[in-house]
Amino acid sequence: MIVTKTNFPDLQLLARGKVRDVYSVDAEHLLIVATDRISAFDCILPTAIPRKGEVLTKISQFWFGKLDEIGISHHLLTTKIEEMPESLQKYDSFLRGRSMFVKKTRVFPIECVVRGFLSGSGWKDYLKTGKVCGHKLPEGLRESEKLPEILFTPATKAASGHDENISEKEMAVLVGFDSTQKLKDLSLRIYNFAADFAARRGIILADTKFEFGSAQNGEIILVDEVLTPDSSRFWEAPGYAAGKAQASFDKQFVRDYLESLEWNKQPPAPSLPPEIITATTERYLSAYRILTGESL
Repeated sequence: MIVTKTNFPDLQLLARGKVRDVYSVDAEHLLIVATDRISAFDCILPTAIPRKGEVLTKISQFWFGKLDEIGISHHLLTTKIEEMPESLQKYDSFLRGRSMFVKKTRVFPIECVVRGFLSGSGWKDYLKTGKVCGHKLPEGLRESEKLPEILFTPATKAASGHDENISEKEMAVLVGFDSTQKLKDLSLRIYNFAADFAARRGIILADTKFEFGSAQNGEIILVDEVLTPDSSRFWEAPGYAAGKAQASFDKQFVRDYLESLEWNKQPPAPSLPPEIITATTERYLSAYRILTGESL
């Protein structure tokens, strides 16, 4: 079943994001539902991607489990409908395979972006300024080249429109110096662990973004999705070659198609043709299959 929007009248809808619908369950818990919506250039497309929400949820669940092994605290409690409160179980047909029952936190208003390779907006920034989000880089780097060092490039979270890249000093003004250091350290630690793991599976983790929240006990924990094709840039390692765009498992494939159209990147966004929809679903499923060693 394709799900593009949820509506649970007896639950409080807190947010309807580009992909996820977030509901308050009680004072301590949230329900996060990953729909099959897809966004590009900060616009939600009118075309859904079958199984996308399922893949995003399963990949996040997989990574949360792996991060447990290295002591990274996170918000996920369960993805199993049978383990959720009875008030949610009646929505089984909408929730199964695409929902997370999680701890409620005070979310930091920061996207914690980590970049290991020169691509996407970082590559465009480098071509214009010789920098990536304020980090001066050597001359002569090529598109998709591995960066001399892994970069932490925070951004503000925009409810709508584009996120804005900021410096660590600006981040410290927003969340405090101590929190900035903790979020940076956690982000780099998770990226390094995930990049090493993915490399052993034949995947390059070019860049990714994390979100964190403060739990009720004050602990900083990882929230939202993690290391999915929506939040990360995954490349096929066997075909990797610096100096060009890479074959990817993420929604860059959709962005590339949209870039080929005469569209000003303002709403309304154009629909996707059947062949792009099918190919995108397969890329999401392939990312899960290669990373986890299992098929959905």
